[in-house]
Amino acid sequence: MSIYTPPVKQVDAPEVAAYWAERRKYLERIRKVPEIRQRFWKEVAIYLFRRLLWSFGFFPIFIAFWIPLVLASFNPVVMASNLIPMLQDFVDSNPEVQATTMSTLAIAWASIGFIFLVFDFVLTPFRSPYEYEADVYMRSWEQLNHDQLPDKV
Repeated sequence: MSIYTPPVKQVDAPEVAAYWAERRKYLERIRKVPEIRQRFWKEVAIYLFRRLLWSFGFFPIFIAFWIPLVLASFNPVVMASNLIPMLQDFVDSNPEVQATTMSTLAIAWASIGFIFLVFDFVLTPFRSPYEYEADVYMRSWEQLNHDQLPDKV
């Protein structure tokens, strides 16, 4: 059993080095542009806000409602009838038990949030506007220097 692999044209090291040298020079130039720097920090803030909002807002709330709903066989009446006695016990308990319950819920919320935050950072890495600008520039640079670069297979 053999797998056919098409012939790959070797790319010479000087051509690759020229590409990366030009990219590095371009990145150094655009890092000094205030508009792109401002856009970078704005996108960092938006990225972090969205990741935190998803991880500590949506997922813990979704899990807090989804698990009891699944355990109640997707019947909200059964879910409410199961939760109402627990809530009544919480209200009737002494302040020390209430504080322990609240701290346990806060720890659960934070642990779920941090777990999802780690996975969210791994699954959706930050895309820098500098890298985007460099990609666009390098595509045009490749087209302008097409005769000097090897053909892509």
